[in-house]
Amino acid sequence: MTGKLTHLDDKGRARMVDVGDKEATSRTAVAEGFIAMSAATLDLVISGGAKKGDVLAAARIAGIMAAKKTSDLIPLCHPLALTKAAVDFAPGDKPAGLHIRAEVSVTGPTGVEMEALTAVSVAALTIYDMLKAADRGMEIGGVRLVSKTGGRSGDYAAPVKSGA
Repeated sequence: MTGKLTHLDDKGRARMVDVGDKEATSRTAVAEGFIAMSAATLDLVISGGAKKGDVLAAARIAGIMAAKKTSDLIPLCHPLALTKAAVDFAPGDKPAGLHIRAEVSVTGPTGVEMEALTAVSVAALTIYDMLKAADRGMEIGGVRLVSKTGGRSGDYAAPVKSGA
């Protein structure tokens, strides 16, 4: 990694990086996050008793849609023809809440880290929206890149979190 910011030109002006000369390669990114909630709220999700409907189905679709629309949300991101966008959930009990994991893939000249991170973030926001009437104290956190493969910079794997 260099210390130079690629989204700034030599005069400090924002620019979209030109990836036209980069080789299209297979690239994948995995991101994760967590939304903490009361045990009773988590029970609503698991039992399907949330008043707004199937929380996980809505959050999964929202996360996938967000991955596809990342370039519309994050300035200077390239629009990408994703080949895969998947969002999965796992309940946790210490603290109570949902682990969110997104995996995004593309064959292209630039990576999909931002797409995976955006998918997790929007899925978490959707969960909050669907459950806020039951629990306004939910907290979203721990959003991070877990791994990425492909590209000029090579593979990356985040350190395993203690207690994970």
